[in-house]
Parts: sequence; C-alpha cells; structure tokens
Amino acid sequence: MVNLTQLFGTPHPVALVTGSGAPRIGNCVARALAQRGYRLAIHAHTSLADAQTTGDELGAGSGDAIVLSADLRNEVETRQLVDRVQHHFGRLDVLVNCAAIWEAKAFEEIAAGDVRAHWEVNTLATFVCCQQAGLLMVKQATGGAIVNIGDWAVVRPYRDHAAYFPSKGAIPTLTRNFAVELAARNPQVRVNAVLPGPVTLPHDLSEDQRQAAINSTLVKRAGSPQNVADAVVFLLENDFVTGVNLPVDGGRTIYSPEIEPTSGLNL
Repeated sequence: MVNLTQLFGTPHPVALVTGSGAPRIGNCVARALAQRGYRLAIHAHTSLADAQTTGDELGAGSGDAIVLSADLRNEVETRQLVDRVQHHFGRLDVLVNCAAIWEAKAFEEIAAGDVRAHWEVNTLATFVCCQQAGLLMVKQATGGAIVNIGDWAVVRPYRDHAAYFPSKGAIPTLTRNFAVELAARNPQVRVNAVLPGPVTLPHDLSEDQRQAAINSTLVKRAGSPQNVADAVVFLLENDFVTGVNLPVDGGRTIYSPEIEPTSGLNL
C-alpha cells in the first residue's frame, strides 16, 4: 500500500467526493478512500439522507467523515463547499468530482434549458470545484490530487442523450487544462480523470438488453462501481501520473459490437 504520509504529508489525507450520497460510483469511491485511511467530506444535494447514512457508517463517531449539502448549480454554494471542507479539516488533499446529471430525451424534444442544466452540473460545477480546490492545494507544500469522472461514450455518443454528452465531452479537456495550470503553480498538484463504461446497469433492463451491454465489452462482462473506485485510487496515489483520461470500460472504447447496447448503460 502507498505511504499516504509520504504522498500527502499526513497518514489521513482529506478527500472531498462530490455526488457521493446515492449508492452509485461516488459513494463507492468514498467508501474505498475511507478504507485506506482518508478523512472524508461526503457531498450530496438530493441524496442527503443516503449521504448521512454513509457518513455515520464511515465516521462512526470519530469525526473522520462529515456530510455537506450544496447545490452545485450555484457557484457560490460550490465554492463555499470546498472552503467548508478546508475550514473543518484544516487542509484539502483530494477532490473527486462524481456529481453528475443525465436525462434521456428524444433529440427533437431537447431545449436549450436541457443543455444548460447538464452543463451547469457536469461541466461548470466540475470546473469551479477544480479551481477552488486546486487553488487551495497549490498553497500546500504537498500539493494534492484531483480526479474527475467523465464518460467513455463521448468518443462514440449514443442516441437520446444529446444534452448530456457535450457536458461530459468537456471533461477530458478540462482535466488536461487543470493539470497544466495547477502544476505550473505547484508541481505537486496532479489532475486526472476516469471515463467509466458499463458499470451500473439499470435494474429494469431486459435480459436481452443486459446481454447486449455485456457483449459490448471485450471482457464480456459488466463492470462495477468498484472498478471505477479502484481506478480513482490508482490515479490519486501514483504520483507520476497527471493529465490522463483513463477509460475503465472493459474495452468498450475501442470495440464496436454488432449490437449496440441500450443508451445510458454506462451510467
């Protein structure tokens, strides 16, 4: 196991994980970090009850986990979220941007408001969190690490998510840009991204749809949120990796099956 003290200057680094209330990728990431000794700020907006349950489980009265609510569509609340973490723990070593929205809608029905809503949460909130956290990290001698969550399918978008994909398509560029900007101010600050594939299959899929999702990968099986969490941990703790957008998709990015999976299966 990586020596967290050597990496972050403390055996218990502080991590903020946005969108970590609901039992999805963000929650799995938070739990993976807690198991490795990180102190946690668990963020939620609409899933605050789930976040509190997770905080109670992981903190267990130790104060190593706090739960914070913020509407990431609001820039002031977003900046305050990051500042509240730093104020509570006295530092911020890690940011993992998992918060996201997605809505399936026929192309003909999409309005500017739909596109704007996805950009506000998926792109602008990620930008503001990276900026606010990054500016705190550059002031720390040990810097810090940021991981954004993107989407493998931005290279081959599927139908009925035309409002969603532009917002996630910005994540790889945003990640590389912040890696450059923050390292110029402190070389100890690194920024990477994970691009998940089919890791959380919807419960209401038919067996044919489920099999199509599995067939869409080279490994011929569905992934899990834990696969993404493991990749996040790798990117946080390998101090010679920055500016990378890592697909965790079972080979989906490079493989084109004869039968396309149902849209939204990677989420």
